[in-house]
Amino acid sequence: MYYSNHFGGPPPPVDPPPAPPGPEPDERLLGPTGRPQPDFPEPPVLESHGPATIIAMCNQKGGVGKTTTTINLGAALAELGRRVLLVDFDPQGSLSVGLGYNPGDLDVSIYNLLMHSDVTLDDVVCKTNVAGMDLLPSNIDLSAAEVQLVQEVAREQALLRVLEPVRSEYDVVLIDCQPSLGLLTINALTASDGVIVPLECEYFALRGVALLKDTIDKVSERLNPRLVIVGLLGTMFDGRTLHAREVLQTLVDGWGDDVFHTVIRRTVKFSDSTVAGEPITSYATASPGAEAYRQLAREVLIRCHAA
Repeated sequence: MYYSNHFGGPPPPVDPPPAPPGPEPDERLLGPTGRPQPDFPEPPVLESHGPATIIAMCNQKGGVGKTTTTINLGAALAELGRRVLLVDFDPQGSLSVGLGYNPGDLDVSIYNLLMHSDVTLDDVVCKTNVAGMDLLPSNIDLSAAEVQLVQEVAREQALLRVLEPVRSEYDVVLIDCQPSLGLLTINALTASDGVIVPLECEYFALRGVALLKDTIDKVSERLNPRLVIVGLLGTMFDGRTLHAREVLQTLVDGWGDDVFHTVIRRTVKFSDSTVAGEPITSYATASPGAEAYRQLAREVLIRCHAA
């Protein structure tokens, strides 16, 4: 038995309700920057080393993650079979401290390499606890170089003269710059092929980026035509806060594809690894922070065409 409709026949069949629309294909793959997250494959194994790509880690604002990124990106690149040289170009010596060296105990540093022609790189370079990664250490003596270099001919090219002979021995050279746009930073930019700008995901960190871009453009025009921005790196990101998400989105809106897809999230493991004097890739090898820097290493190699 069935219920009749108004015309005495069986009720018409009822179509099932339409399924809710699913996400667009790219939406499933959106990364923290709000863009589709690409895949960064493992780079091929190198059969020989050199010539090195030189990258300056630069931002005139302090506390944005320059030193942390230099250490951990260098270690992640070394894991990929690259020979890496880290250059501590900050008189505070934070990079040296982060790799277990006491700047006050150094007999020679990059200052001696810059200012004394009888000192060679082999006299200054230090091994680290990461295979394939070496360090040119620094201490407070480097602060005197900024004054002394003013009297030198081609003072902006002092670091370039130091690094050029060792390009053939390394695949990547990372320079940890001081938080200023003074003569030491100009030296680092003049010696480099590219710049990575670590940027804390916080409002005040955005304000100085335009000034830094202006400095990079001037160095590129007047001193180093090969200089390019490799990328802007969001650091200390906390996706739980609206402020951090808005700052990162503002960065992407203003700089587009110059912003790395990789984002470094805030974690106490970075502080712990610094105290231990080793990179997070060995201190907490399976942590999200270590994985983020491994992804960044693959992305940097792709951007630099060094893979």
